[in-house]
Amino acid sequence: MLLSMTGFGNASGSHGNKKITVEIRSLNSKYTDLRYKIPPAYRDVEAELRKILTEHCQRGKIELSIDINSPDGDDEYGLNLELYKKYYRELKSINEELGQGDMELTEAIIRIPNVISTSNESLDPGEWASTKEVLKEALKKFSSFRETEGEAMMLDCKHRIQSIMDHLSKVEPFETNRVAKLRQRIQKNMEEYVGKDNIDANRFEQEILYYLEKIDVTEEKVRLSQHCKYFLEVLGDNKLKTKGKKLNFISQEIGREINTLGSKANDSNIQQLVVGMKDELEKIKEQVLNTI
Repeated sequence: MLLSMTGFGNASGSHGNKKITVEIRSLNSKYTDLRYKIPPAYRDVEAELRKILTEHCQRGKIELSIDINSPDGDDEYGLNLELYKKYYRELKSINEELGQGDMELTEAIIRIPNVISTSNESLDPGEWASTKEVLKEALKKFSSFRETEGEAMMLDCKHRIQSIMDHLSKVEPFETNRVAKLRQRIQKNMEEYVGKDNIDANRFEQEILYYLEKIDVTEEKVRLSQHCKYFLEVLGDNKLKTKGKKLNFISQEIGREINTLGSKANDSNIQQLVVGMKDELEKIKEQVLNTI
């Protein structure tokens, strides 16, 4: 199974008169990057939250949001009324002394530390237990999203690897013609520069063999075929939980063989096949970068 690095899942529940909403989303990242948007009281269980997330969300930029709403209002934040009044009187007095207006005093005061205070109450164990159940449901949806996306990506990668192998199978017919064309071109050049009667047949054959060795692509074809088969093996290995990095390494090896094949092609038809392979490989790399 292949898992997408992008995902989304949300769930809602309740504890007493409070509504609990949990949302999880992830984006591409080379590493596991966890970010939270949680009520202050939940800072006490942040380590446990991290453990739960890392067990279910391998790799990616993971964003977790926990929202607790009460019909009586938000209990997590409150206005320090006495401190607000004190700042207001002092700032208003200074403004009057300087002959200035109120200048949006309310907006300025609430930005001062401790004017808006947070609840220092510890997290209720019952509420935390309810939140974990909601989190569990959100993680199920999150994993399902990743699996669905990953399945589509796996099918696409299989199709494109097969396309590369199909392109590779079409190279061989052009290799024979390439040898004949090379022989004709070298012979023509030598006849123009040294004359037909001055060509040493044995030396000519040696030169032909030298160039044939230079442009021989047998090894590249074998290695490219092996890399493609290995890519498909890893893709279909259900024992591997994370495949993205391994598939990325294999795709790099596939790219090296395709590039070498292109540099040795010495034939426009083979070059066209190489361009087709490169196009498919680039799309594979894009998909692999978004997998776990």
